[in-house]
Amino acid sequence: MSIGTKALTALMRLQASLRGLAHDRRGVAAVEFAFVLPLLLALYFVTMEVSQAIETSKKVSRVGSMVGDLVTQQQTTTLAEIDAIMQIGEATLQPYNRSVGTIVVTAIEITDEATPNVRVAWSRKLDNGSTGPAAAIGSPTTVPDALNARGSFLIRVESQLDYKPVITWAAEAKPVLGLAAAFDDIQMGETYYLRPRHVRTLPCGDC
Repeated sequence: MSIGTKALTALMRLQASLRGLAHDRRGVAAVEFAFVLPLLLALYFVTMEVSQAIETSKKVSRVGSMVGDLVTQQQTTTLAEIDAIMQIGEATLQPYNRSVGTIVVTAIEITDEATPNVRVAWSRKLDNGSTGPAAAIGSPTTVPDALNARGSFLIRVESQLDYKPVITWAAEAKPVLGLAAAFDDIQMGETYYLRPRHVRTLPCGDC
């Protein structure tokens, strides 16, 4: 067999192998799955994160409503009672625990004058798990125009939380780098104004 014939035979074999490879579909599904898997995982985690964020936002709103409802049911209150109610409110955020919320309860007195003064009667705050005073007693504050009625008394409850998505959360306060550093916390908050249920004013004996 001449060298030319051998070369031609080798070329024909190579062409036949290439045609066979082109028609071989073995492993195509695995390759396609490898391309699709990252997208499926991304969609799964995004859906999970959005669902948890929506549920946490509802809980932040319920905290304000529940704390305000419990406080305004009292005829008189004390510092310890207000702190206990705020701690109950904080517990409703569980099992979310990637950040700690803030709850501020403020009693607001609107004076019975031609030009009413809006001032703080008492105020307490729960921040980072610790309770303490918030706005100073007697300091000026504001209320919505629709609630600015002479001689009225209001309880304002503010609930706030900086929601941390899973991608940005680092256990044990480790620094976040790379893609995670590009995502900011989501600020959630709600403010409720309620009037005392059984009395005109709600004094706090030791606030």
